[in-house]
Amino acid sequence: MSDKFENIPVEEDTKIIMSSPMRWGELDIVYQKWNWEGITAESIIFLTEDVKEMDDDALEDDVRDGPLVKSSSQVIIKRMEKYTFVNFNFSS
Repeated sequence: MSDKFENIPVEEDTKIIMSSPMRWGELDIVYQKWNWEGITAESIIFLTEDVKEMDDDALEDDVRDGPLVKSSSQVIIKRMEKYTFVNFNFSS
């Protein structure tokens, strides 16, 4: 699994606090907690290929059904060529 997630892009100002490979149902993912300009948040990172059949609403619903996202949290999805980021639990 580690080879799939070797080069996850990180924005220059972002500090990764924790990064851990995990399983999300049948899918390999990476869970990250990070800080950017005083904002701390979390991400589930999927391979874009694994979630290409899901639209953003379905992907958000899937992630919200898990134990990580607080019910009041905004969810922001960013799809890139190789990775899809689902960002949540923002706090400042």
